[in-house]
Amino acid sequence: MAQELISPELHTLTSSEFFRRIDAAQPSIAVFDCDGTLWGGDAGVGFMQWSMESGLLSREACNWMDTRYRAYLRGEVSELAICGEMVQIYRDLRETELRQAVHTYFNALMRPHIFPEMSELCRQLQARGATVWAVSSTNSWLIEDAMQHFGIPAERVLAARVRVTNGLITDELLDTPTDQGKVESLARHGVQHPDAVFGNSIHDAAMLAIATHPFVVNPTAELSALAAAKGWPVFQPGPIDA
Repeated sequence: MAQELISPELHTLTSSEFFRRIDAAQPSIAVFDCDGTLWGGDAGVGFMQWSMESGLLSREACNWMDTRYRAYLRGEVSELAICGEMVQIYRDLRETELRQAVHTYFNALMRPHIFPEMSELCRQLQARGATVWAVSSTNSWLIEDAMQHFGIPAERVLAARVRVTNGLITDELLDTPTDQGKVESLARHGVQHPDAVFGNSIHDAAMLAIATHPFVVNPTAELSALAAAKGWPVFQPGPIDA
């Protein structure tokens, strides 16, 4: 009789187990993905949609971005390409205008979805002297603004960014950290083997793989399957108070 295949099970941590595991690891360098890891939801996609609805983007830009994003959802545009284009779409806007826009958006629509445990963890790590990095494929203006709620300075934010010249946003991509690109961005800043990495999606898998202590947080189905196969511990933050 054929032997029945048994799928590996997730190693899910309670909140107390999660914090005890991190205390035991005593990471000196910790790296966090952002969307889905530090808060619920995708702030990059949300801001793109908000930009269209608020009038920040022209109708022509909105139509182009909508077409490209639909193609991405159909698998016709790569993750790397769409992440870059979602930053390039703001070309010719003043950076000061965009910084105000992301602040308004995040404070109103994403701040309520911050996972309290993750905010507390970031602050605890830094209080102990750890160096904490945020790595995201969402635009750098939004992530830099959001990291004020986690105590992470802008110089330790690696996110999708373009060149800004004389205060105007260009479409010249400088970095698009997603998948292996997250590992490469960290390496360019001297971080090759972080002590702890926290991520929620398959696009964080390469970054989790280089960590001494990988932690999967609020995982997507695809990352859950990988975490089970590799034995990576999983933590699901509690519900956010309304």
